[in-house]
Amino acid sequence: MSSNTLNGARFVLAANEITQLPYDQGAEVAFAGRSNAGKSSALNALTGHTGLARTSKTPGRTQLMVVFDLPPLKGPEGTSPLEARLVDLPGYGYAKVPEAMRAHWRGEIDAYLKMRRSLRGIVLIVDIRHELKDFDRTMIEFCAATELPCHVLMTKADKISRGQASKALEALRKEFRTQGVAGTAQVFSSLAKTGVEEARARIVELLHTPRPHEL
Repeated sequence: MSSNTLNGARFVLAANEITQLPYDQGAEVAFAGRSNAGKSSALNALTGHTGLARTSKTPGRTQLMVVFDLPPLKGPEGTSPLEARLVDLPGYGYAKVPEAMRAHWRGEIDAYLKMRRSLRGIVLIVDIRHELKDFDRTMIEFCAATELPCHVLMTKADKISRGQASKALEALRKEFRTQGVAGTAQVFSSLAKTGVEEARARIVELLHTPRPHEL
């Protein structure tokens, strides 16, 4: 699978519960992030489809787990191709979403991360202009504890100078090293298309990376 394969992404379904997701086989990478961090715009830029993921100026619009199919992964010689997917998790942290809905999604996201055996990695979307929030740190810590690869896209890099972006990226990487987190991070801009190819290549790499239980 080449990085251009992400251009073959197509919408499959939107699930309110993990039981509504496709059968748990193959490989998938999930996108997570706080509301208004630019998650939907990043997905659209990475797949080359302007309207694949619904974008809005109103935070909190992604309130379902949205699944996109990718062309199958080529498996080891003599084996069938593996199903491949991207999963857009609900945006987290928007105050106007009712508490009952936020509680529901906390439970569903937690169950998804802990139980989904086809999950190969997380792409965490953060706004480069702001420090990591509690949700971001919790996600990174969870990935570290469960040996789940995490790649951080520091979005909206077009809103600051290159020098500021480089400083923010190095600060995050230093934090990873200090905490012993094996995560990766990069500068990204959906608008300027900064870092798109780098992110595509990393996502394809994650899809091909087996989890410990698969070895």
